[in-house]
Amino acid sequence: MQDPKGEDNIAYYWGQVALEATARDTERFLPRPTITSRYLGLIFTAAFDAWSVYDDKARPIYLEGVSKREGSLRDKEIAISYASYYALKEYYYSDSLYFKERMAHLGLDPETRDMEEDTPAGIGYLAAMSVIKNRKGDGANQYGEESEGNPPYFDYTGYQPVNSVDDNSDINRWQPKYFISLEGERYAPGCLTPYWQKVEPITLESADQFRSPPPPLYGSEQLQKEVEEVVQMQAELTAEQKALVEFMRDGPKSVQQAGHWLVFAQELSKKDQYDLDQDVKMYFLNQITAMDAFIASWDAKMFYDYARPYALVHEYYKGQEIEGWAGFDKGWTKMKGEQWRPYSPDSFLCPPFPSYVSGHSTVSGACAEALRLYKDSDSFEVRVPFIAGSYTEPESEWVEVELYFPTLTETANMAGISRVLGGYHIQADNLEGLALGRKVARHAFEFYKDHVGE
Repeated sequence: MQDPKGEDNIAYYWGQVALEATARDTERFLPRPTITSRYLGLIFTAAFDAWSVYDDKARPIYLEGVSKREGSLRDKEIAISYASYYALKEYYYSDSLYFKERMAHLGLDPETRDMEEDTPAGIGYLAAMSVIKNRKGDGANQYGEESEGNPPYFDYTGYQPVNSVDDNSDINRWQPKYFISLEGERYAPGCLTPYWQKVEPITLESADQFRSPPPPLYGSEQLQKEVEEVVQMQAELTAEQKALVEFMRDGPKSVQQAGHWLVFAQELSKKDQYDLDQDVKMYFLNQITAMDAFIASWDAKMFYDYARPYALVHEYYKGQEIEGWAGFDKGWTKMKGEQWRPYSPDSFLCPPFPSYVSGHSTVSGACAEALRLYKDSDSFEVRVPFIAGSYTEPESEWVEVELYFPTLTETANMAGISRVLGGYHIQADNLEGLALGRKVARHAFEFYKDHVGE
């Protein structure tokens, strides 16, 4: 009898559970892509470490003191299920009951006390506990351990933006912006995890190992051209481009960028009919690469503290009339340069953190390159039906389109350019982000090969 392949294997099953948990996290806490990328990276590290016990060549990342052994497919399924379960329960703790249900669905007892290291359940438990123990105090401040007396994920670096939400005194630097909540309240979110560059990477030597060169500054010919490009792109946005912006931005119950590339990895599993061993290794590589790409991206973001197009367009086109998207129910119209806005809902006008380099571009460049190296092919050939405008505009403006992703590399390029089309980034943010991500991926792949014994 053949081992289960594609969406029938247990590793794929736990990938689906992790994606649902990430979507629920977004619903509860709003988008926090840095935080959820770490969760996913560590969950799939736990699964990899449990699986590695049954592989002759593989070396775990954190699990120690557990000897290699022969194991059946069922042994591996049980081990990675318990590893995934305990890691999910630790990081997405609000959904513990959901994870218990997912274990029960597999006929596994989440309350078992049979946690000796000579059982598959015990190996899975130990793998998860090893990850959890080793990653406490890794700089993420998940438990508030970096700033005693303050809540989890409190900014222990004391970052303060140079510009206030009402006064942009340095055009080269990031400025917070007002959002309007779903309840109609106006507020300006602070910078998301401005200390994330201090989180310990899994594969990189340091967050700044591949730090991007400086962005173009105000007054340079390059920046002027790139700001003009953002305005022109929005003025000429097609239905297919709207769909790409929205698909890559995501809408309700977003799984964020790391989750998006886990979805793409699962598409590969289905298309190429991967078995459990292949999926465990692919998800591990995919998600530790995404995690480290976020850390590297945040190093550049917080080092350069760079402005977003929202503020740059206002400065460059002050007092001028331009064409742009005026907001929900208003569509495209002539407006003053100071009224320009990204193609985005009021509740999430633009990401609340510095622009350079683009996180979407960095993570997409990284994950696409990691998957390309993993499968030794750039082929992807995925088509996604999508309703353009459905996340941003009134229903009367919606248009059905099909997004086509021919290769992994082109999918990353499309993810990157979507951020320029949407008005969240200039091209420098995008292109340098893609370049940074691909450097992270190549380094991560060497780390991965070392740990799988290739």
